[in-house]
Amino acid sequence: MAIISKPVSEMRNSKPILFFIVLFLITGFLAQCQNPVNEKLKALNKEINSEKYPNIDAMLVAKNAEVIIEEYFNGFGEDSLHDMRSSFKSITSILAGIAIDQGLFNLKDSIEIFIKEWEGDPRGKIRIKDLLEMKSGLACEGFFDKGPDCESEMANTDDWLAYILSIPLRYEPGTQWEYSSMEPELIGEIISRTSQMSLMDFAEKYLFKYLKIENYQWFITPRGGGYAAGSFFMKPKDMLKIAELVRQKGKWKGEQIVSSQWINSATDCKTLVDMSFLYYAGTEGAISSSALFGFYWYSEILEYKNIKTNIIFASGNGGQYMMYLEDYNTTLVFTGSNYGSSRSKLPFDIILKHIIPILEETH
Repeated sequence: MAIISKPVSEMRNSKPILFFIVLFLITGFLAQCQNPVNEKLKALNKEINSEKYPNIDAMLVAKNAEVIIEEYFNGFGEDSLHDMRSSFKSITSILAGIAIDQGLFNLKDSIEIFIKEWEGDPRGKIRIKDLLEMKSGLACEGFFDKGPDCESEMANTDDWLAYILSIPLRYEPGTQWEYSSMEPELIGEIISRTSQMSLMDFAEKYLFKYLKIENYQWFITPRGGGYAAGSFFMKPKDMLKIAELVRQKGKWKGEQIVSSQWINSATDCKTLVDMSFLYYAGTEGAISSSALFGFYWYSEILEYKNIKTNIIFASGNGGQYMMYLEDYNTTLVFTGSNYGSSRSKLPFDIILKHIIPILEETH
């Protein structure tokens, strides 16, 4: 075996080479720590912890199904259950789609077929589609303080269904949009009656089991049923799974949980709400337009500086959002404690000023 010896001069030169290799690795590490995305995220976290964005409890963002932001605030953590409020209505929409896929009922059905208490009653002519679009015509409204909101009165009774069945018509069904929790609760009742299962069992068997949503808490009505209109407690990570199900057109890990046709219909928002979430976010320089309503899902155009994009979202009092930005193939979840305040719309400002710039720098 030949032994090749290096000149002393060459051996001495190896130290500078090693030095530059180490320097290169350290520089690369520091560059990674100080890259623009990390710096933007640090700046955003600082603002969330300040008075600018108060009471944001969680913020999750996934691009191309990969979580790129997962932050918790105000004592909440990844395993904390958070009250979803009315954003749960959007899950009820998915459950309705699963029931329709199974042939339990269809959009054109008059609800007197299932709510026999209204058989022959003008209210029995309300269609499934009217309930899902919040166009039942029932005399309830909880969005613009026109009232009555009905939910508060219902909560003081021992039989919530009996209360709903006592509500008179105010408009011809299918003609007027008025936000109400009565419609999704009726949808939940119809799912239960047609499937011969509790809404809780139906959701577990046909939705939660597939998404591995295992730790949650229903709001139980006085009759022992799961409330279909809100106040369901869930982990933000599991809320993100629902947003991902929408992004993937009803498919999860290769299995079609709810039909793509349903997701398209539910999120094809056409009803003017006459209110802009972006407007109430207070983003200076933003151009706001009315949000639109589908089947318990909203959409709105977000326009600010060089950004103009559509967002599909579920919304709950206090700042509970499950969102999908199709142009960026991105899903988002926010939870918050800004109950009864316009500050609950602050996530829209965060998205335009912080999240989208981060998305544009990630690949």
